[in-house]
Amino acid sequence: MFTGFPEETIRFFLDLRFHNSTTWYRENKERYLREVQAPFYELIGELVPLMQRIDPQMEIRPHKILSRIRRDTRFSRDKTPYRDHLWLWFKRAGEDRWQSLGYWFELGPQRVMWGMATWDENRPLMDRFRRELASDPARYGGIIHGCGLAQRRLVMDSDCFKRMEVPSGIPEDLHPWYRIRSLGIIQTQASFEETASRAVLGHVAADFEAMAPIYRMLRGMQDALEEERSAPPPPPKRQDEWE
Repeated sequence: MFTGFPEETIRFFLDLRFHNSTTWYRENKERYLREVQAPFYELIGELVPLMQRIDPQMEIRPHKILSRIRRDTRFSRDKTPYRDHLWLWFKRAGEDRWQSLGYWFELGPQRVMWGMATWDENRPLMDRFRRELASDPARYGGIIHGCGLAQRRLVMDSDCFKRMEVPSGIPEDLHPWYRIRSLGIIQTQASFEETASRAVLGHVAADFEAMAPIYRMLRGMQDALEEERSAPPPPPKRQDEWE
């Protein structure tokens, strides 16, 4: 059962930041498994039933949800081998991470955050969302506003097109949503004090559930795009159809 992240979790991250080497990590791997991986896995296990209610196809295997402590430094100027923070990412099982839509939670010495997002830019999905929003702003605006994001201190922290023209029929409060380049909704009142106890689980779960209508709205659009891409091409016209 998840009872919070112990003080040793952050201490491990701080020590790793100071001793970021393969030798140090190997000597302290048991600390990592006990003080970092274990509480993250417990949090994932507690969230799984909720995530499956939100989307029955959601990935539920902890090792597929928790980020790796080892960094991929092949294409990075920063060659430090290990991360001093970790995150979990709930997305569809088997779906490529890039351009996926999912829920996340991140913890490190400097921040604790959670929310919902697209991983990197997903231009096809955002273009589809813009078309749908323009065609029925009342419907989709109702879904967005019905989640009560502001009351829960959840804010849109998205990368947006600054000069994109918005159709006249879309209310001004939905203009930022229309201009989204990559989606990000983040909890702005997360606190380290909460992470030390089970209280953070309740806060995260309530926020994830509150955002579910937006997730399902966008997930439906993503599914429609994938169906269109996988649909067989129409048969070629017969000669008499051209005449």
